Amino acid sequence: MKARFRYRVYPKPTQISALNQLFGCVRVVWNDALNFCNQSYRDGVKYPGESELQKQFITAAKKTQAREWLSQASNIPLQQSIRDLGTAYQNFFKSCSGKRQGKKVNPPKFKKRLNAQSCRFRVGGFKVNERTVYLAKIGKLKIEWSRPLPAAPSSVTLIRDAANRYFMSFVVEINPTPLPGNGQSVGIDLGITDFATFSTGEKVKAPKPLKSRLRRLKKAQRNLKKKIKGSNRLKLARLRVAKIHAKIKDIRTDFLHKLSTRIVNENQVIALEDLNVSGMVKNRKLSRTISDLGWRSFRTMLEAKAAMYGRDLRVISRWEPTSQKCSCCGEKGGKKQLKVREWECLFCGAIHDRDINASRNIIQVAGGQSETQTGRGGDVRLPFKVAISDETSTYSNLDRTRTK
Repeated sequence: MKARFRYRVYPKPTQISALNQLFGCVRVVWNDALNFCNQSYRDGVKYPGESELQKQFITAAKKTQAREWLSQASNIPLQQSIRDLGTAYQNFFKSCSGKRQGKKVNPPKFKKRLNAQSCRFRVGGFKVNERTVYLAKIGKLKIEWSRPLPAAPSSVTLIRDAANRYFMSFVVEINPTPLPGNGQSVGIDLGITDFATFSTGEKVKAPKPLKSRLRRLKKAQRNLKKKIKGSNRLKLARLRVAKIHAKIKDIRTDFLHKLSTRIVNENQVIALEDLNVSGMVKNRKLSRTISDLGWRSFRTMLEAKAAMYGRDLRVISRWEPTSQKCSCCGEKGGKKQLKVREWECLFCGAIHDRDINASRNIIQVAGGQSETQTGRGGDVRLPFKVAISDETSTYSNLDRTRTK
């Protein structure tokens, strides 16, 4: 399988100027080709194809006075820009026809100078050395090898983010070794107060990097809004905001990677609940907090690492009453308000923490445990125990009073 390995790059000032010129050439080729495709579509002409676009907007464009500076950049990333545009159109066409699974893909958009920039080199345009990486018409770039490459890369993507940091992303063919089975299974209930609650009773707090830096971010954004368009102070203010966003993203990504790696290493069966994150973020009171947690990114990491290391990841339906059902006897206790964090089951008398009970129900529904804590199967019911009609089936463990 193919995997990406990303490393930090530290170019020299002269190399930064050459890289900025390369990013501009790649961006212009993309935008010219995209504009031509949009105009052709309005005129009723089909997509001309990658080879035709390369001839017109790379080979022929270099001979014109308006685009003669394209010859100063390597031809490899320019060709890759056209190929990436063709891939974007293919994904869009397949999404419209229903051949592509998942969320609908939008048509390709024009690239902007102030956004993150990238260009891709294939074999022949780069060479990996012990401490540097050579790029065609750029030179040797100093790279920080945080971990060794497992094999020779087939391509490398040079990235400059909005905070003016440079990275290299290598595509490498790997043969991952499945981890030995340990027979352990865990159910995970994702929440806001506690990021993850395990069926073992452990709770993991989230760093919430946006919440801790929200005051600083707002101040930087207010300062950015006051700057005059086109001024140097505007560039500095924009860079300051971008660095705060980059720090927030790095902290969140580091936390999610470490937690997902630990879960995959320790458990053979992992069970999650299919959360409707896109619908939950529409709640204006919780949207910022939910977005700060990164639930969807966490699930994506677990899916990728479970497939790589031979773990069994199971996702149950979002409609399962994991918070309503007792994990000991399997009886439903009815819907509970979010403020009820502890409750007592009226059928078996067990006292539950809301999140731990939900995580245990998740692993039981997923099939990670064949029996409940009382020894009966998860689907077994006790028909002779009927809740009183004028009484709720659960009550808060805080006040110990039943609602009538």
